[in-house]
Amino acid sequence: MDEKIEAGQQNARLAMTLALNTTMRASEIKGLQWRDVNFLEHTLTVRESKTDAGRRVIPLNGEAWDTVLELHDRAKTIEAHAPQFFVFPACENNRIDPARPQRSWRSAWRALRKKAGLQKLRFHDLRHHAITELAESQASDQTIMAIAGHVSREMLEHYSHVRLEAKRSAVEALSQRHLAHGYVTRHDTTVGQRRGREFLTETKEWSGREDLNLRPPGPEILGIGQVYSY
Repeated sequence: MDEKIEAGQQNARLAMTLALNTTMRASEIKGLQWRDVNFLEHTLTVRESKTDAGRRVIPLNGEAWDTVLELHDRAKTIEAHAPQFFVFPACENNRIDPARPQRSWRSAWRALRKKAGLQKLRFHDLRHHAITELAESQASDQTIMAIAGHVSREMLEHYSHVRLEAKRSAVEALSQRHLAHGYVTRHDTTVGQRRGREFLTETKEWSGREDLNLRPPGPEILGIGQVYSY
């Protein structure tokens, strides 16, 4: 592979990894300078963005931090790691100019998409994917905006829907796990038996009053193959 093409695809890959792990836009990534990297706190500061809300500090997870270190090691080999130099420096006619930012990785991005079989994937889709992941993790709207910067009201409503669906999937998974392990309440015992399961039906004396024994202070898991004792 031509060295220039390979370098371009490496740039696109590293930029993609940052976008997926930070929610940053392409323009924000291109504008990063080494002074924006806090090597002690493992953060990036976005100083140039589309809006005032886009200026923010983003903590870096392990994958994003490894990407920054790879970029920094590469910059040191060409003595392009001074604070005022760009993390993604310009390269024209095989000459790297760290004092100017890279203008585009469009061709390299197309090549990566083709290899991955994702011809219609836009670079900006990486930002949306990252924000969706945040929403599914139950992050609040305030947390999402603190990390991603400006997010339109329409998109926040979309992410709120995503968050609700994530919660719904989580509680449905709880139900399936209980059935798989034979945990059922007494009123579910008949259902369990119809499915070929046998459950013990022990009762526990919680009180001298028989009516209270029917509803103890709370459920108790007796063990696999047994029931909550009420």
